Amino acid sequence: MIEPHAPAPPGVPPSWTSPARLPVRPGTGRLLVLACVFVCAACGLVYELELVAFASYLIGDSVTQASVVLSVMVFAMGIGSLAAKRLRCHAAAGFGAVEAALALVGGCSAMALYAVFAWTAGWGGLWAAGPRCLLVAFSLAIGLLIGAEVPLLMELIQRIRRQDAGGAVADLFAADYVGALVGGLAFPFLLLPFLGQLAGALLTGTVNVVAGGALVLGLFRRDLGRRARWALSLAGLAVLGVLACAAALAGDFERAARHAVYGTDVRVAVQTDVQEIVLAGGTRGRPLDLFLDGRLRVGGRDERRYHEALVHPALAGPHPRVLILGGGDGLAAREVLRHRDVRRLDVVELDPGLVALARRDPGLAAVNAHAFADPRVHVTTADALAWLRGARGRTYDVVIADLPDPGITASAKLYSQEFYGLARRVLAPHGRLVVHAGPVTTRPRAYWTVAATLRAAGFGVSPYRVTGHDSRFAAGPDRSTDAFRSPHDWGFLLAAPGRTPPPLRLGSWRPATLTRSGLAAAARAADRTRIDGLRESTLVHPRY
Repeated sequence: MIEPHAPAPPGVPPSWTSPARLPVRPGTGRLLVLACVFVCAACGLVYELELVAFASYLIGDSVTQASVVLSVMVFAMGIGSLAAKRLRCHAAAGFGAVEAALALVGGCSAMALYAVFAWTAGWGGLWAAGPRCLLVAFSLAIGLLIGAEVPLLMELIQRIRRQDAGGAVADLFAADYVGALVGGLAFPFLLLPFLGQLAGALLTGTVNVVAGGALVLGLFRRDLGRRARWALSLAGLAVLGVLACAAALAGDFERAARHAVYGTDVRVAVQTDVQEIVLAGGTRGRPLDLFLDGRLRVGGRDERRYHEALVHPALAGPHPRVLILGGGDGLAAREVLRHRDVRRLDVVELDPGLVALARRDPGLAAVNAHAFADPRVHVTTADALAWLRGARGRTYDVVIADLPDPGITASAKLYSQEFYGLARRVLAPHGRLVVHAGPVTTRPRAYWTVAATLRAAGFGVSPYRVTGHDSRFAAGPDRSTDAFRSPHDWGFLLAAPGRTPPPLRLGSWRPATLTRSGLAAAARAADRTRIDGLRESTLVHPRY
């Protein structure tokens, strides 16, 4: 509860000489100041979450980016609080200027980050670090301005009615923390799904400058000189004009930035409750690219090679009942359904929006051969780990983990010993589990860590990989790395319960693409194997 007026201890000199001349009663004025604290705290947290979300989406590694943003911002808030001490004698004018600057910087930060990433991150060299440098710069600037708010608001609330410092701080922080709660909940549940990151940040900046300007020019206008009132009014109108122009251009800007990042064939860009889905190509003979949260999940001409290598070695043995964990695009299901003796296929996918696109989008549905229309397919919307925990009495001959790359922090639980232990529980004694474990050449530590985790969960493991995939896999946000110059491959692990590694047999399946591309380099680091009479294939079995 916000406590009423409490006198300050005797002998403490005030930092001002006379109370503020307010157009309302002091009690009402005090509530208006605390309401402004509430709004500004909500806006500040939205800026913070927006930077974290954009950094994770564009740069990747959400833990690292969140740590950078939070640590830099908290540090800058401390510096901003110290710097604001010099403005206490002009608290009203200083607060108005801080809010105008914060609204401009915070509101435009998402658009600026997207622009720098879309048009400069692919240049290479020093420019490749541009998005990271700008992220730190925005975190520092926003933190400085947020930190400057508290001392100035403390001074303003004391100008209305003198109160002991402890009570004033308690009231101020109560409004601040409640506002932060509202902002933290509004970002993922309102702003992001309904407005998107760009429009959400611009709206937050608009609310911020209106709240700060209304408090200063409405409640404390008699404390301001004529020049100060005009200056703050013009600054607020200028910020509102910039934000309004940015909002009007946001749609065209986002389309242009998407084309710069994903190419000119972007057809679909939707934000579901789980992720952003972008589809490029897939019609009029153009290859289909599917991006999930900025990462290329399906890559045009190489998609078939990846899914064939993922599915068919695991289905070389008995396979009447198959489980796919993930695979909402329907492409792994397409390969499974090529085996006519599959009686039931269960697909557990977290994002129903992706499954809906796989059913209805003409490009994606054509590529997956309308797999979800097959009566043998049964789709469940659930988190794969949570579903496995609740799976009782189900036995599958094959489990296919068609999941996000293990290098993504958010998917780490899907490569844990618990996950594989639960997967083993739903496997038949003769069953097989296949896992995509990331590139072997560029991230060998992650690949062999997944193999070790499978062995710890009680599996025998046979590793293999597919080499020489399309260089367009470097498109999208991951292009900011040195992926263009990195050798490309996919690493897989075929596992079976017990200590004995399962044999790599292909049966009657033949790869859709036989190529020497990448095999020469692969042979230097791995043993090339012949599988069922194939003289050369894109399957390479490394020394284990």
